[in-house]
Amino acid sequence: MSTLADVVLPLPLYKYFTYRIPSDLQEALQIGSRVVVPFGRKKYYTAIVVRLHDVMPQGYEVKELISVLDECPVLRRPQLQFWEWIADYYLCSVGDVYKAALPSGLKLESETTVTLNTDFEEPDDNRLKEREWMLLAALGKKSRMTVQELEKESGMRNILPTLRVLLEREAVFVSEQLKTNYRPKTETYIRLTFQQGDDAALRHAFECVKQAKKQETMLLSFLDLSLFMQKGKLREVSRKSLLDRSGVSSAVLGAMVEKGLFEPYKKEISRFETEVYTVQEAAPLSDVQQVAYRQISDSFKEHSVTLLHGVTSSGKTEIYAHLIDRVLHEGRQVLYLVPEIALTTQLTNRLRKIFGDKLMIYHSKFSDNERVEIWNTLLDDHSPRIVLGVRSSIFLPFGDLGLVIVDEEHETSYKQYDPAPRYHARNAAIVLASMHGAKTLLGTATPAVETYFNARQGKYGLVELKSRFNDVELPEIIPVDVREMRKKNRMRGNFTPELLNRMQIALDGDEQVILFQNRRGFAPMVECKQCAWVPKCEHCDVSLTYHKRFNQLTCHYCGFTYEIPKVCPACGQPTIGVMGFGTERIEEDIAQHFPNIPVSRMDLDTTRSRSAYEQIIEDFSKKKNKILIGTQMITKGLDFDHVSVVGILSADLMMNYPDFRAHERAFQMMEQVSGRAGRKNRKGVVVLQTSQPESPLIRQVIAHDYEGMYNMQLSERKAFSYPPYTRLIYIYLKHRDETLLQELSVRYTSLLREVFGARVLGPDNPPVARIQSLYIRKVVLKMELSASMPKVKEILKQVYENMLVDDRFKTLLLYYDVDPM
Repeated sequence: MSTLADVVLPLPLYKYFTYRIPSDLQEALQIGSRVVVPFGRKKYYTAIVVRLHDVMPQGYEVKELISVLDECPVLRRPQLQFWEWIADYYLCSVGDVYKAALPSGLKLESETTVTLNTDFEEPDDNRLKEREWMLLAALGKKSRMTVQELEKESGMRNILPTLRVLLEREAVFVSEQLKTNYRPKTETYIRLTFQQGDDAALRHAFECVKQAKKQETMLLSFLDLSLFMQKGKLREVSRKSLLDRSGVSSAVLGAMVEKGLFEPYKKEISRFETEVYTVQEAAPLSDVQQVAYRQISDSFKEHSVTLLHGVTSSGKTEIYAHLIDRVLHEGRQVLYLVPEIALTTQLTNRLRKIFGDKLMIYHSKFSDNERVEIWNTLLDDHSPRIVLGVRSSIFLPFGDLGLVIVDEEHETSYKQYDPAPRYHARNAAIVLASMHGAKTLLGTATPAVETYFNARQGKYGLVELKSRFNDVELPEIIPVDVREMRKKNRMRGNFTPELLNRMQIALDGDEQVILFQNRRGFAPMVECKQCAWVPKCEHCDVSLTYHKRFNQLTCHYCGFTYEIPKVCPACGQPTIGVMGFGTERIEEDIAQHFPNIPVSRMDLDTTRSRSAYEQIIEDFSKKKNKILIGTQMITKGLDFDHVSVVGILSADLMMNYPDFRAHERAFQMMEQVSGRAGRKNRKGVVVLQTSQPESPLIRQVIAHDYEGMYNMQLSERKAFSYPPYTRLIYIYLKHRDETLLQELSVRYTSLLREVFGARVLGPDNPPVARIQSLYIRKVVLKMELSASMPKVKEILKQVYENMLVDDRFKTLLLYYDVDPM
């Protein structure tokens, strides 16, 4: 029996730590179980056991773990292996992965608690200062509070120095205690105090209530609800359902409990709807879809990953449904990844009709308690299920994955940016599937260049759907030169006459319109018309965006808000105006052009909650709103039956971004949003407003020419050694002192060049060179595809440690972004 356990802590530590297992816990402990361990000075963490052994480590004192939290592990095979792969490939620690993967409700947290010493008497010769008195007065209201509660109660900030003074004087005591975030949802149920079949006890019960008609009614209602008289399995009866059925008050129930007839008890219940669904078979596939389905099945015999390249509205979801059905019938599980919560909202109803309660939804808008419940359900229930979710769903404890579907696989939303692990859910899902012996299907109308390259090279299987479902034609794309329109003074605000005319025709025909502008807010920039002064964020190297609804300027990088100055602080003139336009301004302008038309807007500002997504999509689907204005959220595979016109308001905004993927992304977004137009034998129209109508990219969008875009991008990337011909690693260094940052980043890059040579570029300023008061330098590492990522990680670790001889380097924040998007 093992006496030592290696554990992973939810901290950015690049090693496992060993703890001694108390003798009474040695038999119960398993790999994958949660344990509470001490770490640091009086801190406690929920760790996860990764190895059991008897080899005593050298170099540090081995502490004893405090307790085991689980009878059964919270992780399944191969989750720990998957975590380690993510840590190795994305150059982070397993602790980073653990922190991101496990719901917070499954991690006990150590919190500092302050307790008032009721015996404390202030010395006569050393009166307490005002801040100290304020803290003691606030603490006196409860005598025990957490540091956060005490700050809130006292109205003070940064109270730790004051607390230390009070602690030295023994006016307060400070301790660490563990708290749990997860609370199971419970409901009160009612049962009889005697067993089914005890006829004597039942007669006695009726005798007890015969003089009280309301109690008799409640007893009869209980017998009916519980199926007590049918001599079969009893149905549990909730307190609420009993009160509703009997129509009497809770006081009547209380009286029956006092008589010893009823007994209340608590039961853990699901936070999710538990209705029984009437399921139906998936809709039959068309001949073209059937061919694609067979080709995918054949491809899976030779390839673990297959790309389904199907034009917009080609019916990829129906093919997915048939593949899912087959895997579920095999008794295995399915993970269906989508890039946006909005897509889970729209897909849920379609999949629920086919798969009923086998469907589970998982995304970040769920509360932590809800996420823990889904986690535990997958742990405890071995039945075949389908999980529909966003990128974090890859961390769920699947028992036996048979299929992973990555819908809209090209989307950048699959990439996690901050904090670590900075993983790409598509690539990680492929590895996860391989660990389960499952197949992966990547689906999109506009594949990522790297994905299509892998398919064309034979690494992935490739199946193509080149026609829309029911032979609906691809939309006609009409480019409009906004430069020319402005010269002729024909622009009406931010709209060309062509777009307004097409919108009017669609609305007159009881059809709908989508307007795409990939920038939220009212105006992206505010400027003094006299001296060209532009307000910038105090903490970030960016201009501020004006949000008219709140009448304030907001930094979209750190979230800081500012009031709009009435006069220019540079020249003193009242000549401050707005420039450009975001979705908020478009919404206001549309109200002027179409005053009686209901409009909705979908962007980050209007979709803060889960219900907001659902309401916007439902209202537009039911034609309650005729015009939908949105950012890239509306490009991600949403299906609406009555959209005949799409307006792309500023194509140039996407094309001119300083990134080697800018043209690829611009094509994808324009092609995807164009695909929302035209359904059911109606050819849609897309009005594309641009000042560069002769651009090769615009011509490719007009012709729906993905191959042309792909070939052009491939030749450029080969010439300059960009993916898919190399692997990129961005290394970011941050510090508050720009001079120190520049000096140390140059030295660091020189050390990298000694090892990696010409593969190292930089250090350079990124497009936004300061965020949240931290200056930023970026180093680019271009590695061969054959390079071993664990080996690269080891070299980078060694270079980092060599830099630590200079103590100033310890004050820098350094992190890696592998396969940046």
